[in-house]
Amino acid sequence: MAWFLNLYKCDRCRRRWADEWSCMCDDECPHCGARDMTPYASEELTTLIEEERGEFVVLWSPETAEHDPDYRELGRFPTREKALEFLAADG
Repeated sequence: MAWFLNLYKCDRCRRRWADEWSCMCDDECPHCGARDMTPYASEELTTLIEEERGEFVVLWSPETAEHDPDYRELGRFPTREKALEFLAADG
């Protein structure tokens, strides 16, 4: 399942917030309660590359993820470039 970091700006109170969802969906403003705020931008987080103890770990959010990304490790690589090559070959 796709995973997104959605960025919102409230039409009523003008405050901004970010929230992660499995889609680019409308949200309720956590500051004033205004409903149906549409994200003005979203960052796709289905696959990530995280650096961990000198290795670059490719993580993927599976189709079964619902309320959190439930990331699964797909591989470890010596460089970010190798991790990016792996992702490019996969998709």
